[in-house]
Amino acid sequence: MFIHNKRLQYTVRVARPDPGLANLLLEQFGGPQGELAAACRYFTQALGEDDPGRKDMLLDIATEELSHLEVIGSIVAMLNKGAKGELAEGIEQEAELYRSLSGPGNDSHVTQLLYGGGPPLVNSAGVPWTAAYIDTIGEPTADLRSNIAAEARAKIIYERLINVTDDPGIKEALGFLMTREVSHQKSFEKALYSMQPSFPPGKAPPMPEFASVYYKMSQGEALRGPWNADSNFEFVERPEPAVDGGDGLAQVQLDPDQASTLEAAAMRTESDVNSDPVTGADLGRGDDTDLPEKAK
Repeated sequence: MFIHNKRLQYTVRVARPDPGLANLLLEQFGGPQGELAAACRYFTQALGEDDPGRKDMLLDIATEELSHLEVIGSIVAMLNKGAKGELAEGIEQEAELYRSLSGPGNDSHVTQLLYGGGPPLVNSAGVPWTAAYIDTIGEPTADLRSNIAAEARAKIIYERLINVTDDPGIKEALGFLMTREVSHQKSFEKALYSMQPSFPPGKAPPMPEFASVYYKMSQGEALRGPWNADSNFEFVERPEPAVDGGDGLAQVQLDPDQASTLEAAAMRTESDVNSDPVTGADLGRGDDTDLPEKAK
């Protein structure tokens, strides 16, 4: 059960309307790294979670992410207040209204006209939110790692948004939201490493002959570090095309009828390597000097 509190988790203070900035902030409202995506990701994980501690954590953080969605949406709405009234009442000359909405280098006029100044579930480019942003896979050791990465990406977006505004109230609110991403990341890491073992994800063990091997797959000198160090990996300078020792070809066992049908199809579609057919490109050039004799 959810009970809505009319007060925000963090006070929103906006110095002045700015539709262009509102458009950028939509990235954290309806974008892939935004608060709705985070809330849905953690809710779906919580509903399928059997561990009571992780279930509580996921529900708590998912609920807080909805609170963050409300904060971001409120900032967007406040930034659009002036434009919303101007759009509704048409108090400016047409050209001046367009300039005030579009601003340099943003698409705020699109979201203004389509959504009337409200915070729509789209990203800063106007792309609608989609459940495809949710990458829950139902394995805690994999999902928690994805959550850690999601919180890290969201923090970076907040940093970039902070850098594009000089409004102190908005900077402060965005700084709070950015900081909570750090807190959530720490909770997810603690939950991940409280499971032992937690690596590799899942239950099936890796094939031991390949689990600690680093294949150098590019030409030129290799830069060595802990990701391919001899102390951590068997470094293979020139890997064979088939590292399993086989011939590297794809094979399948067919029954006699399937094999016969496949062979017939291959013969029917066999290419004549000695032919030089006339193509539409040849005919379209309008110059028959290089055409085969039969096409002239």
